[in-house]
Amino acid sequence: MNAQPNFVTNQQTKPVREQATQDSQEIDLVALFGALLDRKLFIVSVTSLFMLIGVAYALLSTPIYQATAMIQVEEKGGSVPGFDDMSGMFESTSAAVTEIELLKSRSIIGEAVDSLKLDVAIKYKYFPIIGGRMFRSFSPSEPGELAQPSFGGDSYAWGGEQLEIFRFDLPVNAVGQQFILVAKGNNHLELLDSNGKVILSGDVGEELTNGMFSLTVKSLVARSGTEFYITKKDRLNTVLDLQSAIGASEKGKDSGIVNLSLQNEDSIYAEQVLDKVASVYVRRNVERNSAEAQKSLEFLNVQLPEVKKQLEEAEQLFNEYQVKRESVDISLETQAVLEQIVKLDTKLQELDLKRLELGRKFKKEHPSYSGVMEQINVVKAQKRKLAGEVQVLPETQQELLRLTRDVEVNNEIYTLLLAKTQELDIVRAGTVGNVRIIDYAEVNRSKPVKPQKALIVVIATILGGMLAVAIVLIQKVMHKGIEDPSEIEALGLPVYASVPYSEYQVKLTGFAKARKGKAQKAKSILAVDNPADLSIEALRSLRTSLHFAMMEAKNNIIAISGPSPGVGKSFISINLATVLAQSEKKVLIIDADMRKGYLQTQFGMNWDNGLSDFLSGRLQLEEVVKHSQVANLDVITRGQIPPNPSELLMHENFSKLVEKVSNKYDLVIIDTPPILAVTDPAIVSAHAGSTLLVTRFGQNHIKELELTRNRFEQNGIDVKGVVFNGIVKKSSNAYGYYGYYNYEYKSEK
Repeated sequence: MNAQPNFVTNQQTKPVREQATQDSQEIDLVALFGALLDRKLFIVSVTSLFMLIGVAYALLSTPIYQATAMIQVEEKGGSVPGFDDMSGMFESTSAAVTEIELLKSRSIIGEAVDSLKLDVAIKYKYFPIIGGRMFRSFSPSEPGELAQPSFGGDSYAWGGEQLEIFRFDLPVNAVGQQFILVAKGNNHLELLDSNGKVILSGDVGEELTNGMFSLTVKSLVARSGTEFYITKKDRLNTVLDLQSAIGASEKGKDSGIVNLSLQNEDSIYAEQVLDKVASVYVRRNVERNSAEAQKSLEFLNVQLPEVKKQLEEAEQLFNEYQVKRESVDISLETQAVLEQIVKLDTKLQELDLKRLELGRKFKKEHPSYSGVMEQINVVKAQKRKLAGEVQVLPETQQELLRLTRDVEVNNEIYTLLLAKTQELDIVRAGTVGNVRIIDYAEVNRSKPVKPQKALIVVIATILGGMLAVAIVLIQKVMHKGIEDPSEIEALGLPVYASVPYSEYQVKLTGFAKARKGKAQKAKSILAVDNPADLSIEALRSLRTSLHFAMMEAKNNIIAISGPSPGVGKSFISINLATVLAQSEKKVLIIDADMRKGYLQTQFGMNWDNGLSDFLSGRLQLEEVVKHSQVANLDVITRGQIPPNPSELLMHENFSKLVEKVSNKYDLVIIDTPPILAVTDPAIVSAHAGSTLLVTRFGQNHIKELELTRNRFEQNGIDVKGVVFNGIVKKSSNAYGYYGYYNYEYKSEK
């Protein structure tokens, strides 16, 4: 009967390998989805862990409250008559936009910072992780009540503590540094630096100073030993931070309604700061709108005393002149001239006031200013004309006219200025500005804006799931362990048997799963304890395949090796030998791994008096061959561990051993070390008629297997085939090759 071919030529394998490489580069979506199903427990665990972390974060994180306020900005002034309908044709900046920038200016924010002492930051010392939540959850039943400390932490704030600082001055080089304020009981306190050194000490309400540091604590509610962290921040940075923190936006286009918002973990702080900024802004707006009246009022307040003084001097001169001339009366002609002069002087004073007012608003080239100047010149010309008429009057009448004119003109001017002052004072007091607060700052303490607990939990859960899936997929992509026998066959190596992973073998081994690189050392033989196991059925199939594969072999020696430790070479060798012996074959199994061989454990034997002892010439063949509990199955253990295993195998004693046992037994199975670790398998396989490789499901890479075959070929050894060991049924290759997993066939009990 002709033997089945067990290898292919290099010309045949080359296109097969290229096809295998091409196929390996394609993405198998079914395999990726199956990998997710295989690791579903890992995915669920990681997702659950992230969900728990999200829940813990949502519960323990500090809530952030938002204070909101509303301001109305009204339009100032009117448009140019006749151009109202054309105003919509041109884009213009909303008045609210300008007012928002003014509101968030450093000038207004800085005044709020100075007023509320916002550059002094106070932090309570909380117990790690849970302290903040415990502090916030405490609700005092009466003012000044404090929560009882837990875990013996008297230095922590547990609830109800309060600290208000009125003043805190320090050197410039200490700005930004953190200091510790310790309550000492009976309203006593101490200020410590970061090294624990006492800087200031005193009572609440007192100004504590040492020449460099000054501290005034307005109020302190805390038990003795409670610590607070205080920091004097840079004023400019505090202003800039507050500028960024305050949100201001116009509600709708050109609505004039500005919404203000400020978020902070302290709801009271958010309300106070937003109210203070809004009030400072409104006051500044009123002051800006009343500035014109204020400046005019200041000017008139300076002019009034001067005019009054001039009036008093003119009256005094007039009275003295009348006394001197014994009550000379003014004539009717002179009286007419006097009335015109007084009228012109009063008119001239009014125009001069108007000129000064326009001079603050416009340049001299402006038409309004030029028009006033023309009126002034006209009045002056009329005054000069009257002066010529006065010259023709008698000298006494001229002097009396001059004195009377001074009195009446100054009196008219003083009355005019006094009326103007009262009018401007009323205007200034009645100025309300073009902005007003509609809604004062308020916080909804029952609904903090952050954290959004439900959203955090959902996002954490999704991130956990995505991370777990990514890890599984990356491991799937990065781990190129062979999971399909077709990958092996693509290299031109026939797969003689696919051996399923045996749960019963795990029980014999004594632990669930061997670590990578560690062999499972069972105490008995699976083929003896559970001959119906699927793995043993696969080895029976291997027995049949070997019957045909060895027909052209030079002898009946089978060498079994593998790429790396832990692939199950010893498991395959022992159970294959047992299956062969159970088929009435006289079988010998030799443990050629003289470094770490452990066949003796599964046969219940000692390792001594074994292969190394025979090769070294210390014992004869009959002394090293041991009979096992399995009929027709003999064993040669590894013997003592020699310093030179490879040299012993190359000795002629090994050739003599192979020749003797080949004639004495129907089949001889030699269990060798991994070929990629040592050269022993190549030496042993040179004497064997057939060489088999054992590779493990999901552990050995296809390149690793190819390198193993090349290592044997370099030594002139033809690998007959591969035993695919430890196949695990997985969803990632549910449509792949499972051998006996798919067709389990047991008798009914």
